Amino acid sequence: MIRLCKYNQENILDKIRNGQLDAVALSTTNLIDDIILKINSCNIFNCLEKYIPDFRADNTTIPYKLIWASAIAAKMRVQTSLTDIPYALNDHKTLAELGYTLIDDSGNLKNGLMQEGSLRFLLGKYDAELFINGYIYTIQKGILPLLNIEPNIHILDCTDLEVNFKNSNYEMSGISHSKRDNKLTRGYKLATLRGIVKDVGLIEDIRFGSIQSHDLNLSEEMVRTSPVLKPGDILINDRGFMSRELMNFLKVERNVDTYIPLRKNMVAYQQAILSAKEQNIWKPHPNFKRKNQVISLVEGMGMYWDSDTPENDVPINTCVVWDKQFDNYFVFITTDITKSAKEIVRIYELRPEIEEDYRQLKDFWKIEDFKSTKLNMILFHIVCVLFGYLFYQLYILLPEGEKYLGKSLPVILKNYMPQVQPYVVLYAGYEFGVLTLFELMEFYAHSDYSGAL
Repeated sequence: MIRLCKYNQENILDKIRNGQLDAVALSTTNLIDDIILKINSCNIFNCLEKYIPDFRADNTTIPYKLIWASAIAAKMRVQTSLTDIPYALNDHKTLAELGYTLIDDSGNLKNGLMQEGSLRFLLGKYDAELFINGYIYTIQKGILPLLNIEPNIHILDCTDLEVNFKNSNYEMSGISHSKRDNKLTRGYKLATLRGIVKDVGLIEDIRFGSIQSHDLNLSEEMVRTSPVLKPGDILINDRGFMSRELMNFLKVERNVDTYIPLRKNMVAYQQAILSAKEQNIWKPHPNFKRKNQVISLVEGMGMYWDSDTPENDVPINTCVVWDKQFDNYFVFITTDITKSAKEIVRIYELRPEIEEDYRQLKDFWKIEDFKSTKLNMILFHIVCVLFGYLFYQLYILLPEGEKYLGKSLPVILKNYMPQVQPYVVLYAGYEFGVLTLFELMEFYAHSDYSGAL
């Protein structure tokens, strides 16, 4: 018989003293479980429960956070199917610390924590907007304030999420030319703001649309309104987000400085190179890997890139990078006119980090591996992957996870060796308790009813 048991340490000890003990289970280490438990100890699941509503009946037995913990753990294990979620967490101690666990008297547990049909029915009550807003509010209103994290450098970018081109049933999908090979492709587009914290990045805001959406159109509202952008912050963009008006707005209305490369066909690009050549003041590139490149600061370039209201344009400076080996030029601009050429190029060189995020999310985390064509199921998968990626990034910021800094989770899991933990889970009736081996031995030594063990 399968029994869903609730944590009650004192009752379990009393029952054992009275000679009642149904089962004993040992706990084993697992990196995913360690991350989930650490996230739980930081009260992060409470944030998730607060900002993503529970549409189940009041008499449900499985805690809502346990459903989310299982769904996120499944994505961290690169298990993309809905059928994987009920089995994603099965260590007795992990389930114990989350509040519930299962016991199978027959010794052959075949059912997971929940039924797939019940989970599918629950997800059917959510629309796409609830999942998107749930992720945004959970991190912005919950996790970041809770952990006192305030990134001041942010990277804006978009990535295409491609699906089977021949399957037109993907709800609200679009068709566009692929950025990889320019062939027609079907899918969606995800816009993200990535906040840099120490040596890791946290995806702190998102927008979602069809693949044919222009990067700037999809993300502009997010950039104008996102509370993660604070006065004095830095926003790093790519060429797909070229907008003089948006740069003016960020500088004047939000006191946020923009860093962005110029296109070669722009007057400002051409004039910056001419001015740099005239000045002939070149300094070594700060990145030692770019030994053949030199840089030069060119000030007062705002007049060469006008908006529709040039009288309102904010000043901009440029850093011109000259690659001597290939005689190529790159021009980076910023609205922070106090920065040197070295500072401008160093800040912009942080931008490729978000491309690495996208690579990992696609290649390792399988964010494009959709098992359903329904939009709410697609967004549930995306949000769970993003939460899993976020949890791992938060974990490596903590002392317990520092040793994994600079390593991707899927690669670590390939070499991870589970070990038996010194914990014992004790079951009696519909309750359970958790003791260390030392506590169990001590209890046994001082109990008049040690025969129960």
